[in-house]
Amino acid sequence: MSKPPRLRRYLARFDSYEVPQIFTDVLVIGSGIAGLSAALEACKRCSVLMVTKGAVTDGCTNVAQGGIACAIAQGDSPRDHFEDTLQAGAGLCDEEAVRIVTEEAPVRIRELLELGVAFDHVGQGDDDGGRRRFSFTLEGGHRRARILHADGDATGAAVEAALVSRAREHESLHVLENTFAVDLLTVDGSCHGALIWNLMHGLMMVRAKRTILATGGCGRLYRESTNPAVATGDGVAMAYRSGATLQDLEFVQFHPTALYVAGAARALISESLRGEGAVLRNRDGEAFMQRYHPDADLAPRDVVSRSIMEEMKRTGHTHVYLDATHRSRSYLESRFPTITGLCDQFGLNIAEDFVPVRPAAHYQIGGVAADGNGRSTVDNLFACGEVACTGVHGANRLGSNSLLEGLVYGRRAGAAAGAACEGITEEAPLRRIQSHTQEPAYGSLNLTDVENSLRSLMWRNAGVERNQRGLDEARELIAFWCRYVMDKEFDRPEGWQLQNMLTAARLIVMSARRREESRGAHYRTDFPDASDNWRRHIVVSSSDQEWL
Repeated sequence: MSKPPRLRRYLARFDSYEVPQIFTDVLVIGSGIAGLSAALEACKRCSVLMVTKGAVTDGCTNVAQGGIACAIAQGDSPRDHFEDTLQAGAGLCDEEAVRIVTEEAPVRIRELLELGVAFDHVGQGDDDGGRRRFSFTLEGGHRRARILHADGDATGAAVEAALVSRAREHESLHVLENTFAVDLLTVDGSCHGALIWNLMHGLMMVRAKRTILATGGCGRLYRESTNPAVATGDGVAMAYRSGATLQDLEFVQFHPTALYVAGAARALISESLRGEGAVLRNRDGEAFMQRYHPDADLAPRDVVSRSIMEEMKRTGHTHVYLDATHRSRSYLESRFPTITGLCDQFGLNIAEDFVPVRPAAHYQIGGVAADGNGRSTVDNLFACGEVACTGVHGANRLGSNSLLEGLVYGRRAGAAAGAACEGITEEAPLRRIQSHTQEPAYGSLNLTDVENSLRSLMWRNAGVERNQRGLDEARELIAFWCRYVMDKEFDRPEGWQLQNMLTAARLIVMSARRREESRGAHYRTDFPDASDNWRRHIVVSSSDQEWL
């Protein structure tokens, strides 16, 4: 087997005595719902700097369609939401983490309403304490319709806009866009900020008393993905190099229905359509999901994804179809304006035509191990949102719990980080940090070609279904590419990003190889059943030589 170079602590060469420095109390890396929630909470107590890879709205939050799960409908309860979440998590949820997120959900939703997020409602009546006026959607795994949505199917954009607007009002909160976080700065196991690269100013150091990772997921490691281009696993790779513990990386959720038009970028077709009666059909027009699960089209996402893949194999077709023709054009334009407009771009009238769909990588379930206040295993480093693993999702995320987790745990991480900074008046001088890189041992590869090959490999060998042979091949090829990429010193985000992608992909593959069972979003064709022996977490750390 090819062996990649040993782990490099820092990707870029720098000397802390020579690099320009920025000082802040709290550094937040990422600008989605979790990062914004954390920053808004922390800035009540101290100064906050938020850095984001592209524009503030470039992340996954802004394109989230479905909504936010919250048990406030008549007859619903946080206890029911709690139990549904545990059921979806297939035995690996942390019950306390789930309790926190489901019980705090109503308070966080009220805060969004106060910020001006206008969740859709069915009328002006308010005869049940405000609970019955909202329009709730049903999604797979939920026993009741409890998904709040805004602007039809543009919930994420509505929430992001409200949070960004509030963030711009705070004098103690500053934002740096087009800023790539290269590495976390650590001394003796404690985080002191990050090395960043800004489009205008190049390499800089941010000296921070507390740092919060909110960098989102890793969907772009896969050829088929609903995620925007920024979701490349940077936070996982940075945290790994810093010595943080990661867990559950084998659990990557694949959304069953991404619009499939050859040559076009994949785009999400929300599960809410199936929650409102849309049906999956094969190339012969047959509704097939009842053959695979008693809940048919509202079965858990992993079941629906695997069922679609099986149907594609059985019929020899590249995709299946989503049939929403039971609804009128006017209803679909009102309820699902984003999806309707997207389909229109490709000449598909969603009220008359079957929409071609297939699964795509959607959500990173595992990540940086974090407690109930977002603390990681590295002192002064917090994590929240998709990059974190709080234990809420277990082995399989319940639909529309992701925005909710970002709200709840982003706020908790921001509160804890801000409170920790309040008692610090002066920091001890930071010991000098110097990063030295060696001369490359091998010739160069085309970075774009490596990235495309990596994404195809991950989809083929570590996607909806996995097995030992495929994972061994993936491990071998990733190690081979690492030999030619990880020994290089880059000075632009394109190179660092590919190094992060290779690191994150290798950790996912190694975790998937280790879990010799099928559970939740992780399905092994050579170990198709769940086993009580594997009702435990796979933990990853750079101190474990197997992962190097």
